[in-house]
Amino acid sequence: QVQLVESGGGLVQAGGSLRLSCVASGSIFSISAMGWYRQAPGKQRELVARISTGGSTDYADSVKGRFTISRDNAKNTVYLQMDSLKPEDTAVYYCNAADHRGYTLAWGQGTQVTVSS
Repeated sequence: QVQLVESGGGLVQAGGSLRLSCVASGSIFSISAMGWYRQAPGKQRELVARISTGGSTDYADSVKGRFTISRDNAKNTVYLQMDSLKPEDTAVYYCNAADHRGYTLAWGQGTQVTVSS
């Protein structure tokens, strides 16, 4: 099994920055892609960004140019650098690990990001 532990959420003013971290443990050999999703109140969970073992990345259109996902395979850690934050970025952010078929192996517990206007 894979376990994911997130950190780095908080309250920030619009235009500010936050950096989220997610550390994986357990059966990490089975992990292929890692990513960040978010869920705002009353909305469905949505993909924010993901990164493959090789470093290929995908971003939601709403965060392109503002968020950067990176991965340190030696530390089994994925990061999400969030810049130029907007109130609409307010949500609970979840770390995700998936295998080579794209199947979810684990979710993190979630970390709250609140952007004030």
